[in-house]
Amino acid sequence: MRLLLIEDDYMLGNSIRTGFYPYGFTVDWTQDGIAAEAALAAETYSAVLLDLGLPRKSGLEVLKKMRSDSNGTPVIILSASDRVLNRIEGLDAGADDYLSKPFDLDELAARVRALLRRSGGRTSPLLTHGDIHFDPASNTVAYKGKNIALSSRELMVLAALIEKPGAVLSRAQLVDKVYGWNDEVESNTIEVHIHALRKKLSPGVIRNIRGLGYMLAGEENSCVN
Repeated sequence: MRLLLIEDDYMLGNSIRTGFYPYGFTVDWTQDGIAAEAALAAETYSAVLLDLGLPRKSGLEVLKKMRSDSNGTPVIILSASDRVLNRIEGLDAGADDYLSKPFDLDELAARVRALLRRSGGRTSPLLTHGDIHFDPASNTVAYKGKNIALSSRELMVLAALIEKPGAVLSRAQLVDKVYGWNDEVESNTIEVHIHALRKKLSPGVIRNIRGLGYMLAGEENSCVN
């Protein structure tokens, strides 16, 4: 999952950016409102983590601009103020959740997962397709009842595919979901991850739609060995 963090505090921003990787999140980080709007115009994100007290343009202005542009990306406000009026103002401006600083990274990650679950119309915390069961909370995957050890990037690729089991995702779309601005991406990186997933799960789990990209096989075909 690729998130946009909009936070001008360097220590907090760096802590979230590096600390969220083990949770299966890739984080792009901007430190002012103008840069944030440029990022939102250029990229598609699963969710936005938004500080309110930003230089150049406030977080509330960024949020209002998002919603006026019909950008429905889920937003969690991260604010040093826990005043009820500030929370009301943020939520009424279009935020989906509000978390006061200081906070625990585990709680923030759990709120992000809950928000993504709600925005995706899911009630179960598990992502399931055929014999594949993915638990985003623990970043674990079971296949045919057996736990499978996957790398962080392999988990991110599988998560992107299992979220849209009937959709074909191009290589570029998978790169956008898995890698951030500062990550080096070789030309065959996605293919390497797909190969590893097929080897660890089953060759028939992921289909290559020639010229278009990749998708999870239908449940009746996902158990081919």
